[in-house]
Amino acid sequence: MPGVELFGAEERKEVNDVMETSILFRFNHDQQRKGIWKAKEFEAEVRKITNAKYAHAVSSGSTAVACALAAAGIGAGDEVIVPPFTYIATVEAVLFVGALPVFAEIDETLCISAEGIRKAITPKTKGICLVHMCGGMANMDEIMKVVNEHNLILVEDAGQAFGASYKGTHTGLFGKTGCYSFDFFKIATAGEGGVFVTNDEQAYKYADSYSDHGHDHIGNNRGMEQHPILGFNYRISELHAAVGVAQTRKVPQIIKANNQHKKMLMNLLSKNEGVSFSVLSDPDGDSATFLNMFLPDTATAQAVVDEFNKAGVTGFNYWYTNMYHFINQWNHIKEMKTAAKLPIEILGAPQDYKNLSLPKSQEVVGRLISFGIRCTWTEEEITNLANNISACIQKAVVLEKV
Repeated sequence: MPGVELFGAEERKEVNDVMETSILFRFNHDQQRKGIWKAKEFEAEVRKITNAKYAHAVSSGSTAVACALAAAGIGAGDEVIVPPFTYIATVEAVLFVGALPVFAEIDETLCISAEGIRKAITPKTKGICLVHMCGGMANMDEIMKVVNEHNLILVEDAGQAFGASYKGTHTGLFGKTGCYSFDFFKIATAGEGGVFVTNDEQAYKYADSYSDHGHDHIGNNRGMEQHPILGFNYRISELHAAVGVAQTRKVPQIIKANNQHKKMLMNLLSKNEGVSFSVLSDPDGDSATFLNMFLPDTATAQAVVDEFNKAGVTGFNYWYTNMYHFINQWNHIKEMKTAAKLPIEILGAPQDYKNLSLPKSQEVVGRLISFGIRCTWTEEEITNLANNISACIQKAVVLEKV
């Protein structure tokens, strides 16, 4: 993935800054840290990229989603519309803040559609946890119409879409709150980490306290700080934040290279009959972390995947059978297997998760194969990959006709 590809002296320098102070904790110890505040620096770099008024770094993308939901006022008993195609953390976060997930259809953007949201709204709907999947953006014009018509709270999980934008506005900043992931597989990585963003001052204060046992972080005596709300420990360490600082500074060059490589690969693959690509709501705002390729139907896609495996083609995801990105494999949620009772088990689920009918999502994900784009590819590597993919597609199509 792009961030990992560019590890170098910049990351080592930022980490060494922290090691020389011996202060790995992000708060206090002002004199000992000698002016080194990597978490604050990380947050500043994210604000610079996104133009967000506020950014708050936490321990993971998953905890960033939890902070975004809680800071937006989503809690026990609230129905929240979610996609069936997302990393499972989105749904887990909704459940763990006590809310009730309601699954809605996606479309060819790979994100929840405005139509899907409309059909999922009930009198109990409080908000939407919108996921910008695979580096692209949802159709925000249409979705914001629904949000405003029904006075819904919009929370954006942009874990896979840091650096992406729609008509000049970055992911995470259309709703009340948003968040990004900086785990090992993202466009920029901190090893583990996430960042909450918002333009709402009160939401920022809630997230800041919620992620650190309710501390208000006023003054420089941690033991005497007030606790305006309950919270938990979702803090990021200075070491992870240090890596995040160096990585975030590289995002503009990564996006530029990604887009060049994605366009080249797309042009080469478009010569294959029956191949199409996911809809980009704003091509100019694409972070281009994935090339999302559609085959005519699920059977063809599965046949192509079989050929990929035989030919040793790597670097792709077939989400339809993926254990943690698509609802088909989420048996632990369908059966609500938990270590201890969650509010949903007392209040009741708003849908029959075992028997959901999501035909559009099944059709879209069934014929989707995604390739991760590498920012360090050469033209020769892209051409070779395209040739190998094309050969597998052609072989699969021939075998299907036999």
